[in-house]
This record gives sequence, structure tokens and C-alpha cells, in this order.
Amino acid sequence: MRSRGSSNRLSNSGGSPFRSRISALLLAMFATMATVYVAGRMWQEAESRVYLIKELDRRTGQGHSSVSVSETLKIVTCKEQLKKLSAIQMDLAAAKQEGYVSKEHSGNDGTRSKKRLLGVIGIITTFGRKKNRDAIRKAWMQSGAALRKLEEEKGIVVRFVIGRSANRGDSLDREINDEHSQTNDFIILDDVEAPEERSKKIKLFFVRAVESWDAEFYVKVNDDVYVNIDALGAKLSAHLDTPRIYLGCMKSGEVFSDPTHKWHEPDWWKFGDGKSYFRHASGEIFAISRALAQFISINKSLLQVYAHDDVSAGSWFIGLDVQHVHEGKFCCNTWSTGSVCAAV
Repeated sequence: MRSRGSSNRLSNSGGSPFRSRISALLLAMFATMATVYVAGRMWQEAESRVYLIKELDRRTGQGHSSVSVSETLKIVTCKEQLKKLSAIQMDLAAAKQEGYVSKEHSGNDGTRSKKRLLGVIGIITTFGRKKNRDAIRKAWMQSGAALRKLEEEKGIVVRFVIGRSANRGDSLDREINDEHSQTNDFIILDDVEAPEERSKKIKLFFVRAVESWDAEFYVKVNDDVYVNIDALGAKLSAHLDTPRIYLGCMKSGEVFSDPTHKWHEPDWWKFGDGKSYFRHASGEIFAISRALAQFISINKSLLQVYAHDDVSAGSWFIGLDVQHVHEGKFCCNTWSTGSVCAAV
């Protein structure tokens, strides 16, 4: 009995370590498999993260400002529209050069232009010169129906050119408004009327005239000059085939640097050591062709003005392919048969 019990205890004590080793081995296998599984999942997730980061960088451009698809399309569309606009502007400029004008192009009095005029004359006047203006109306400009007839039959528009008073709406402005309401023969500029602004005034006249009337020539005249309209029309017609012409009584003269001199030129130093002005037309009367008037209109903000309006006008054409034509009949200090003007 005793030996049997001992035998059983020995048998039981011998199997227990064997089962423990199997359990440990199984546990180790499961742990290894679990480790491999977890490591694999983590590796996959890491690869996914790397892929997503690269894809995000590719699509958004990390380190650069991101532009959406819609914004890109807008930019492309804008560039295309700019190209189209540039092409249209070039075509329009070419058409204007050839003489084409809009069907809606109208004159200063609201009537549509049927054909290109021969010339637009701007008589430069100022406040307190009504007697001069009345004398011009009686002598050569005409008024009312006769003025309209001049436009229709000879293709010549004539207007007085004046600015506004420094005190807008005062008695000076009201007098001009009343006179204009009776005669309807003014170009009233928005800028201030002042002697020191005369050169700018000439420039603005050409700008307004070329915007208001389509003409072959644009003519500037002082309000103390008598003009022979028929002679002027003949001279202008003789130069219709010259596209860029600057026509007048050409002269030069001394540049005065002394501030006390009547004809002082503040920008005297620009004219060199010789102190002589370049060749330019006398300010009493001169004419420019349509192309030059358009040039002034387009570049008005860039064109320099000097102390004297005739010098300023001449400076605008320096460096351009312009024909400076000296015409003795435009010299108003001498009168002869066929003269265009006379100083009064």
C-alpha cells in the first residue's frame, strides 16, 4: 500500500514540469505572434502616414502658398481677358489712326458728326475780354446760324476756350455762363483760369477738342488775332496728305533766366548753355494734325509745360516723327495777300 501511494506521487510529480514547459512554449508562441501582428500593423500605419504626408505635400505644395483649382482658373481667365483687351486696344488705335470713329461720336453741342471736319479752332480767351470776343464774332467768327453754317459748309468749328474761376460759381463764372447761354460758342474747361496756367490750358484745349470733334486739324488762336477763315481753310487743305504736321510761323528766341524779366523761364537750365529755345510755332496761331492732337490727348499726364504756351506746344513734338512746317502766311505781324492772320 505504501509503495503504491509512493508510486502514484512520483508519477504525478514527473508530469507536472512537462505540462508547464508546454504551457510556457505556447504562451511564448502566442506572444511572438501577437508581437509580429502588432508590429506589422504599426508598420502598415507608418507607411500609410508617410504616403498621406507626401500626397498632401504634392497637392498643396508645402512651404508655398496654396492656390485652389478655382483660383487657378480665375487667374488663367484674367490673363486671357487681358490679352483680348490688349488686342482690342491695338485694333482701336489702328482704326483711329485710319480715321474711323464711333457712330455715337458727337460734337460739343450734342449733334452727331456726319463726316470729318477740316478743322477745330480754339480761341484762347479769359475773364474781362468780352469786348474782344464780340469783336471777333463780328469780324470773322460769326455767331448763331452763321456759325453753324461755317461748320456745315466749310467744315470748320470755332469756339472760345476758357477755364473756371478760382472761386467756383462767383460773378466771373456766372458772366461766362450767361454769355455762353446766349452764344453757345464756348469750350469751358474745368481747370482754374489763371495766367500761370495758360500752357496747361492749351494742352487741355487739344484734349477736349479731339474728344469732342473728329477733324483733320486742330488750331490754337489768341483772342487778339484776326483770322482769314478762307485763307486758313486753303492752307489746311493743302496739307491733308501730311499725317503728322506742326504748322505755323516758326521761330526761336532767347531763354531768360532772370526772375525779374517779363519772359522769365523757370526751367531755363534745361535749354543748355546757349540759352536759346528750340524751333517752335508762334503762339498767336498754329495748327496741328489729328495724329498730334491724339498724341497730346493720350499722353496729357506726361507732357511737360513751360512758362510760355508756344514753347510748351513745341516741346511736345520734340523727338517725334513730326514735320515742322514754317508757313509765312501764319506770321501775324505782317499782312499780305493770302495771309491767314493779323495781330490787332
